[in-house]
Amino acid sequence: MRVDGTPTRTIRPLANAQAVEIIDQTALPHEYRWLRLSSLEAAAQAIGSMQVRGAPLIGVTAAYGVALAMLQGDDDATLLAAVATLAATRPTAVNLRWALTRMQRCLAPLPAAARAAAAWQEAARIADEDVEQCRQIGKHGLQLLRQRAGERGRLEIMTHCNAGWLATVDHGTALAPVYAAFDAGIDVHLWVSETRPRNQGLLTAWEAAQHGVPHTLIADNAAGLLLARGGIDAVIVGADRIAANGDVANKIGTYLKALAADDAAVPFYVAAPRSTIDFACPSGAAIPIEERAADELRIVHGRDSSGVCGQLRQLPAGEGVANPAFDITPARLVGALITERGCCPASSEGLLALYPEERHG
Repeated sequence: MRVDGTPTRTIRPLANAQAVEIIDQTALPHEYRWLRLSSLEAAAQAIGSMQVRGAPLIGVTAAYGVALAMLQGDDDATLLAAVATLAATRPTAVNLRWALTRMQRCLAPLPAAARAAAAWQEAARIADEDVEQCRQIGKHGLQLLRQRAGERGRLEIMTHCNAGWLATVDHGTALAPVYAAFDAGIDVHLWVSETRPRNQGLLTAWEAAQHGVPHTLIADNAAGLLLARGGIDAVIVGADRIAANGDVANKIGTYLKALAADDAAVPFYVAAPRSTIDFACPSGAAIPIEERAADELRIVHGRDSSGVCGQLRQLPAGEGVANPAFDITPARLVGALITERGCCPASSEGLLALYPEERHG
């Protein structure tokens, strides 16, 4: 994708292979800046503080975090400690665990002296694979959107949280079909849910503007009314984990949109790559739900009338707060899963039809 007309990825290794740079998503949409990560600790901090967001990008950042750790030490103890440190940052997004497992399997059999170079190569492969998988998601999702466009030749799409290219290395998951439709000349308009308390919808609006996609930002709670009124052709969201039976963990509020879409007879699609599918997880009931810090609700961030970025307390420090970061949408509410291998029903058989190598026995 492009920022100010320049082709851009969300994470990039520096030429000397001693650090990586990420787009600091906590600064958006007010400021576009890059942050240098030169240690395992910096990578873990970036994931935990949501300077990088989105399950696929979290996984890629973790892979580079292991590579950074191998610069500090290439012994078994350092490798195991790096994997454990990064795994503890975000419990719900399975891409994190997937990437760390892949890095460990790649590096553990190697001589210590070979691990640093191999780690950078493997992390780069994971990043490149993510780009291609997201491009394929856009291709397959476009077929569904063309069907929804029908004779009108236009689309009204609703999304939730940020599942665009900022949540991946490039292209995005849920927004990849939207960008593909826009690039194909389809008249598409995007309804963007702000997604409190971290307001990831603001990131979606920012990147949609960069790509020129017409869009409108809405409060989370406005989605039900808009769906009930008619005129929305489909809802597309990403995922942080898809269980083997097709249940979906995604940003809090996704379940409510799925319920409203179901009541309004609007298709509800979930787009995600293979790394988001957890075939070892039988159902959504087994997915851990991350509880975020209470101050995410007590304090809001923004820019004041003078243009200065800062924070404002909207609740007393002692106010009791519950802040679950994700919810579970049951498979019965998902019209289709969109993956890099194609589209399928949200069911164990649907997933296994696309990934037959996961069949056991």
